[in-house]
Amino acid sequence: MKYRKLLLLLAMVLITAVNEGNAQIFVRVRPERPHYERVVAPSPRHVWIDEEWEIRGGKYVFVGGRWVEPPHARMIWVPGHWRNRPRGLVWVPGHWK
Repeated sequence: MKYRKLLLLLAMVLITAVNEGNAQIFVRVRPERPHYERVVAPSPRHVWIDEEWEIRGGKYVFVGGRWVEPPHARMIWVPGHWRNRPRGLVWVPGHWK
């Protein structure tokens, strides 16, 4: 009986930690994208990643504007985008496909 209670408590703690790690931040107005200049590609293999946002310290931070080499030669970059949700806008990150 004691073992079951401990196991249940541990499961609850793990589920809470996972849910907090996947939390989304909603905004009513899209953050302004800073102006920057695209520099020359380091090589013909590199792909330009333009607008991209990350959650840092409870808010969206712009991290776009960079050249990245694809993980595999045939992969393409699918750009991230803002998606409307009932609670506001949320950033859907870009990914390799």
